Amino acid sequence: MDDHRGGFPIWMALGDFMASRFSQSTVPGVPSQSHHDDSTSSSSSSSAAAATTNDDADFANRRDSEAAIASSCGNYTGNAATSMAYLPQTVVLCELRHDAFEPAVPAGSSGSGLVSKWRPKDRVSFNFICELRHDAFEPAVPAGSSGSGLVSKWRPKDRMKTGCVALVLCLNISVDPPDVLKISPCARMECWIDPFSMAPQKALESIGKTLSSQYDSWQPKACYKCQLDLTVDEVKKLCTTSRRYAKSERVLFHYNGHVVPKSTPNGEIWVFNKSYTQYIPLAINELDSWLKTPSIYVFDCSAAGLIVNSFIELHKWSASNSSVSQRDCILLAACEAHETLPQSAEFLADVFTSCLTTPIKMALRWFCTRSLFCESLDYSLVDKIPGRPNDRKTLLGELNWIFTAVTNTIAWNVLPYDLFQRLFRQDLLVASLFQNFLLAE
Repeated sequence: MDDHRGGFPIWMALGDFMASRFSQSTVPGVPSQSHHDDSTSSSSSSSAAAATTNDDADFANRRDSEAAIASSCGNYTGNAATSMAYLPQTVVLCELRHDAFEPAVPAGSSGSGLVSKWRPKDRVSFNFICELRHDAFEPAVPAGSSGSGLVSKWRPKDRMKTGCVALVLCLNISVDPPDVLKISPCARMECWIDPFSMAPQKALESIGKTLSSQYDSWQPKACYKCQLDLTVDEVKKLCTTSRRYAKSERVLFHYNGHVVPKSTPNGEIWVFNKSYTQYIPLAINELDSWLKTPSIYVFDCSAAGLIVNSFIELHKWSASNSSVSQRDCILLAACEAHETLPQSAEFLADVFTSCLTTPIKMALRWFCTRSLFCESLDYSLVDKIPGRPNDRKTLLGELNWIFTAVTNTIAWNVLPYDLFQRLFRQDLLVASLFQNFLLAE
């Protein structure tokens, strides 16, 4: 295809330009031949003159010109190796539809018109494709207001924040639960820490501190209160203090009951007495009365589904009683009512908690155990990923950014609009927990 610029074919100009550039370069120790330079220059100038005389030269004339240049470049028969590497002429192939616009660079402007004309003058507007259920709400920006209504109407008006996080760990290290038969070997690690690698009390404090730091990476501005092996009175004090501090903000209650019995059919969880010789049940309705609303619960214990069922019954009773206001409560449970926690030694004892607080690390660990190269992989590399999950400039932050995009896309395509806004856009910590909950599920 010919594209005439300045009176001669552009493909011929590019070929002559590259030939002249390489013919001017010299290599030490290689003699130059005068008759070769003369023949090359005369042949190139005659070809350019012929092209300038007639802009509409047919394809046969151009082939003759190419043959003349090729023959002139092959006339050199010197004894030394030549110092010129001739590149073939560049031919730009495109269809007519690619050549249907004018050059974008005006006369006298710097830059190549051949390249710049591929840059469109007008930007193409984006088209947003969504289902009808996503377009069933009114725009949030009134007419004449600044900003894009298409963007601003996706920002929920009722923003909320988790103001306080209460962590309750009932571990009682070196003691197994009475109603669960442990396999051998079984999972022992809690928060990526082996509790049997140090003294029990030191291990318990280290696990609690690590869990607080993991939650802090998702919501740095919240207040964290961690209590270890609590009694009923201590749990009540913790809940009332957390609600007093959070005021109208959300309170998160995280319960780890790995060494206590399973939840009862009435939805009771277990704590200790003061001497750690007995297990004391704690009803879910009492816990709910202390934490009030709004709140979110995380239950990492066996038969956690029984707690959810009991809470649903409590919610139905509250809804039927007109004197009790509607409660804003969210529950995340580790397993169903008839299930126990996993005990596989290749994972942690708190798989559910690890998926919620360290999703990237847990996902990579799971992948390594099921990879075809699992025998040659070094699992310690997973523990050495640098950065923070909320800092995209780091490797861990970039992986978490990709993970967030995938989980949010899944939630957007599955959940109704109102529920998606409530779980993934209203509260930063709740959104992080739910996108990590998809991994745990």
